[in-house]
Amino acid sequence: MSKLSQKKESSMKMMAELVMDQHFALEIQTEMMELLRLASFDTAMRGRTRSDTHMFFIDAFLQNNRLDHITQEMGYHPTYLDIFLRTQHFILRGDGPLPYDYRHFIAIMAAGRHQCSYLINHQKQEFILQGGDQNWLRGLSHIPQKLRDLYEINKILAHRPWLLNKTHIQKLTKGSDSWSLAEVVHAIVLLAHFHSLSSFVFGCGVNDEVEEKREPKNLSPTKQNNGNAKPGANGWSEVGVETLMERMKSLSERSEEPSESERAKRFERVEVQGVEISSLETTPIKPSIGQFVEDPSFIYEDFARRDETSDIPTFRVQDYSWDDHGYSLVNRLYSDVGNLLDEKFKTAYNLTYYTMGGRKDVDTSRFRRAIWNYIQCMYGIRHDDYDYGEVNQLLERSLKAFIKSVCCFPERVTKVDYDRVLREFKHSEKVHVNIMVLEARMQAELLYALRAVMRYMT
Repeated sequence: MSKLSQKKESSMKMMAELVMDQHFALEIQTEMMELLRLASFDTAMRGRTRSDTHMFFIDAFLQNNRLDHITQEMGYHPTYLDIFLRTQHFILRGDGPLPYDYRHFIAIMAAGRHQCSYLINHQKQEFILQGGDQNWLRGLSHIPQKLRDLYEINKILAHRPWLLNKTHIQKLTKGSDSWSLAEVVHAIVLLAHFHSLSSFVFGCGVNDEVEEKREPKNLSPTKQNNGNAKPGANGWSEVGVETLMERMKSLSERSEEPSESERAKRFERVEVQGVEISSLETTPIKPSIGQFVEDPSFIYEDFARRDETSDIPTFRVQDYSWDDHGYSLVNRLYSDVGNLLDEKFKTAYNLTYYTMGGRKDVDTSRFRRAIWNYIQCMYGIRHDDYDYGEVNQLLERSLKAFIKSVCCFPERVTKVDYDRVLREFKHSEKVHVNIMVLEARMQAELLYALRAVMRYMT
């Protein structure tokens, strides 16, 4: 018997022992088999076997005593699911400076900024299982002052991370309820993780298992239109996959590169155009989670609209990058988490199956990079070596609007919004886009936060 088979057999025995109700065990097994059947049908599973995905599902079940919807959605991309589960397990249950009950309550605070009841309910259960004081669940006025002091950073990081500076870090590390720098970094990683995971939850339409029964997604691409434009969100047209492929090919064959000054102008143009894609509607706070939210009127405002007298410049990656600065700092203050985050970012950034809406052997690198850099552009982050003119050529206005909503106002995203964009793409490909939203946003938050920590230290 192979090692993989032995591990699978051992895991299945452990699962059977954990689940005493045989009927429930049968339901779980049936659900996993159906998910694997659907996943194997989808071309996004190329390169990884059913056994890989099966093992990740079993590991996730053994960790949480359930197969949650986030794992199910990410299961279309098992390479990413693997590193996501390892990272989340480490920051919540692995070695680290923060007590376990603090970790889960910080997760609740983070999810509260986007009114993500799915994550809040899950983390409330985990908080109780870790022996947390249930009085804290009555709201922010009932938690220790040390945790309350973190809320300002939580609020800023979730909506306008460019406002974070070394003064915020200094406030946490002084006084009778002070934080160590290691604790601050652990908390920042948790906040950024659950802010961004809230975007993924809403972007993929994940439901609360307690309230709603999972509905199978349509995995087949919608009827193709041979590249002709069709109406998208808010009446904006959306070109087909064939046209998008032609644009990517044309860009790859371009011989003349824009000058540095032209690149800067194109970044500013994309930044300003993004202001026009905004939503004025507000989402009322649900009574069941209102106790975890303070100052709900503090929401995302376009970086390009920051006060003209502001001295906050564009964040240039050449001056402070994840690879050269953030990675080493986070690893120094919170051992090993930097390695996991780095692998997770790189996996999401480089993930490809060379497919697009049913077409095979497609180089999607330009499309993926346009999405990643557009997300970080909304947070005022500029990659100097990138031509932002490609964003306008490859991302339709309807897709930009969807990405901006998922990033900045995830609580407003509806199934209608999801259905209106990328209509020739498979569901797994849309999940892929939401994974990039999750990771590009998380990296943006960490860049601002870790830069503030570095400036405090120096």
